[in-house]
Order: sequence, then structure tokens, then C-alpha cells
Amino acid sequence: MNITLNNRPETFEEESMTFEELIKRKNFTFKMLVTKLNGKLVRKEDRHKVYIKEGDDVTVMHLISGG
Repeated sequence: MNITLNNRPETFEEESMTFEELIKRKNFTFKMLVTKLNGKLVRKEDRHKVYIKEGDDVTVMHLISGG
């Protein structure tokens, strides 16, 4: 499967995977993440059931707060 992850091309052997699987595979460890699939927000509680497929545009952003 070929996707765009954070504006970079990525290739995976799987034909599809959930956001939860992608986050584990790419080792995104921050607790506060914003996830989008083709520009549409994917809520944290939905990451286990939303599938990423060939050609999808995926965004995983870390939220950082400070002062």
C-alpha cells in the first residue's frame, strides 16, 4: 500500500491498516495526537476502526503546549 503520511510518500506491505496500527508501527508516542484522513479529522476513539487504504493522504500531528 502506498500512502502519503505527513506530506511524504510511505509504502507498507499491508493492503490496509487502522490508524491505531499505523500509530504503533510508526512509533508515534505522544499522548496528544491529531489524526486526519484525506483532510477529515479522525477522533481518537475512532482510530481502531478507521482504515487507511491505498492512495490515502494521512496526517498525524503532535500537539505541543507550552508558555
